[in-house]
Amino acid sequence: MGIKSDRWIRERAQKHGMIEPFEDGQVEDGVISYGLSSYGYDMRVADEFRIFSNALFPVVDPKEFDERSFVEYRGDVCTIPPNSFALARSVEYFRIPREILTITVGKSTYARCGIITNVTPFEPEWEGHVTLEISNTTPLPAKIYANEGIAQVVFFEADEVCETSYADRKGKYQKQEGVTPPRLSS
Repeated sequence: MGIKSDRWIRERAQKHGMIEPFEDGQVEDGVISYGLSSYGYDMRVADEFRIFSNALFPVVDPKEFDERSFVEYRGDVCTIPPNSFALARSVEYFRIPREILTITVGKSTYARCGIITNVTPFEPEWEGHVTLEISNTTPLPAKIYANEGIAQVVFFEADEVCETSYADRKGKYQKQEGVTPPRLSS
């Protein structure tokens, strides 16, 4: 399995619609950087957020998640309460090729402020907007800037093509378009 370079990412994005919209280079001037990097792509966070609130429910249950646990918010800056989290989505829509698996890591600018972004891998033939889990690990409110960089996607090519892809399994998060909360089945 090998990591893919900027040349490979650019070609796939431009010719095959792997990342839309696609920024061919790093945008850095006055913003948290996003766009194509040497061995990855820095995706942006959209202006749609679901901020966790414990006002109504004392327990979070991934098997029976109650969407009333979130307060919906749309704006250029989202403030996440201390020791809490929010769900958001990427600006970019991804279409992952069958021979590719991605790993996503949070940007260091946010991590150095105690803001952690968790994203699960994008499996072969998964497509959609990425649902981002953004945790504020600090005892202070934390700002997240919409339409700026939030996490880097690194692309790995397998030595052989998988037998069953995410699309073949009809994965429950296939072609998600908005901020998607947890669910057990499609």
